[in-house]
Amino acid sequence: MWFRRDLRLDDNPALHEAARAGSGRVVPLFVLDPKVYGPVGPNRRSFLAGTLAALDRELGGTLVVRRGSPATVVPAVAREVGASTVVVTRGSGPYGARRDTWVGEALAGDGLQLVVAGSPYLVTPGTLRTSTGGGFGVFSAFLRALERAGWPAPLPEPDARYEGAPSDARAEDLLAGVASPGSAGLPEWWQGLPLGPAARLPEPGPRAARSALERFVRAGLDSYAERRDDLGVEGTSRLSAYLHFGCLHPRTVLARAGTGRGADRLRSELAWRDFYADVLWHRPQSAREPLQAFGRHLRWDEDGTARERFIAWATARTGYDLVDAAMRQLLEEGWAHNRARMVAASFLVKDLHIDWRLGARWYMWHLVDGDLASNQHGWQWVAGTGTDAAPFHRIFNPELQRQRFDPTGSYVARYLGPEREHRSGGTGDAQTAPLPGLAVAQASPRPRLVDHAHERAEALARFAAARERARLSDR
Repeated sequence: MWFRRDLRLDDNPALHEAARAGSGRVVPLFVLDPKVYGPVGPNRRSFLAGTLAALDRELGGTLVVRRGSPATVVPAVAREVGASTVVVTRGSGPYGARRDTWVGEALAGDGLQLVVAGSPYLVTPGTLRTSTGGGFGVFSAFLRALERAGWPAPLPEPDARYEGAPSDARAEDLLAGVASPGSAGLPEWWQGLPLGPAARLPEPGPRAARSALERFVRAGLDSYAERRDDLGVEGTSRLSAYLHFGCLHPRTVLARAGTGRGADRLRSELAWRDFYADVLWHRPQSAREPLQAFGRHLRWDEDGTARERFIAWATARTGYDLVDAAMRQLLEEGWAHNRARMVAASFLVKDLHIDWRLGARWYMWHLVDGDLASNQHGWQWVAGTGTDAAPFHRIFNPELQRQRFDPTGSYVARYLGPEREHRSGGTGDAQTAPLPGLAVAQASPRPRLVDHAHERAEALARFAAARERARLSDR
C-alpha cells in the first residue's frame, strides 16, 4: 500500500484492496518525493511529519519511509518485499496523474501491477460530466450532478496484517531543508518576510482528526449554516487540514454529520472541494493560468511600490483591520477563516493590483491545509478570472466586511490586540505583537495603505480594459 493523501486506516478503499490482493498481508509505504515536498512550506511539512508518525503508531511501527523518485522507489520496495501488486488512491492533480503513469509503467516493466482504488474526494475528479460530455464550469450545476451521483458509504478498517521493511528516511526528515527566497526558486519579494513555521498548528494524525470531527458534530454542526461566516466565533469545522492529508475522508464526515440544516451546508462546502479538483483535472493549466481568457490581459503592478505594498499585506500592515487580522492569523496558525481569506485576497488583487498568483503562492506556503486545486481556484474566484459567473464586479470592501462579519470586533482584537487601539485613533503606548520572524515594532497610528474607493474604481477600469483587449485579440 503506497500511502499519499490517504493517511488513515478506516474508510480507505485502497487499503481494503491491498488487503484483498495480499491475502491480508500489507506492506505500508510512504515516499518522500522531492518533487512534491521540495516546494512545500514548513507548516504542511510539520503537520505531515506528525501525521506520518501517528499513522506509524496505528500500523504498529511498520510504516516504511523511503526517499526519492516514486518511479524508482516504489518498484524497488515491491521487489524487495516480494509484492506482486502496489495499490494506491488515485492522484488527480497535474503532477500526481503523471507520476502514477510513470510508476505504473515502471512496475509493469518488472511484471508487477499498479491498482488504483478510491480518491480523496466524494466523487473521483473527471467522473461527472455535463450533458455535452465536458467538465463543469459552474458550481451549482456540479453540485446537482454530485448529489444525483451520490457516493459510497464509509468502509470499516480492513482486516490486515502489516509488515515492515527497512526505511532510509524518517518522517522528521520533512522538517529539514525548507527553501529560502533566492535559493530555491521562491520569490525575491519574500526576502526577509516571515516564512514560518507557525506557532500553533492543529494536532496531527488520524486519531486527532476523528476527535476533531466528534467535537464539531457535538458543538458546532447545529449552528454551522448560520455561523460559519461569523469571524468572532468558532463557527467552522476546522477539518480542512485533516481532509487535505486524508486523515479523514469527506464521506466519513458527511456520514457522521447526518441530516439537517448544518449537514446540508457542510455537504455544499465539501462539494466546493470536489468541484475545484474536477476543474483542475479537466484544465490542469488553471493552477498557473487564468481560467477566463481576459485574465491574460490584466495589468498588474510589479514595481518597487508594488513590492512594498505586498510586504505590508503579507506582514499584516495594511491599515485595514480585517485584512491585517486575517494575515496575522495566517502567520500565527498556518490557517485563516475562509471569510477572512477572501477579504485579504480581494484586497491584494483589487486594492493593491498585484497578480493573484503571488498571493496564492504566499497562502500555499503558509497554509497547513494548502491544497493546489482549492487554493488556486479560490484565488481565481476572488480575482474574477475563475469560475464565478459575474466575476470582476465583486470587490470586497474590507470595512463593510468587518462590520458585517466581525461586528463586536472580537476577531480583530484576537489577532491585532492593543495595536488596533492606535490604528482606530485611540491612545496608549502598547507595542505591536511580534510577527513570527520579524522584530517587534513600536505601534503608532498608521494611515491606510491605499484608499479603497479609489482603488475599487481603478480595479474596475483595469478589468474593463482587459476584457476589451481580449475582445480585440479574438477578432
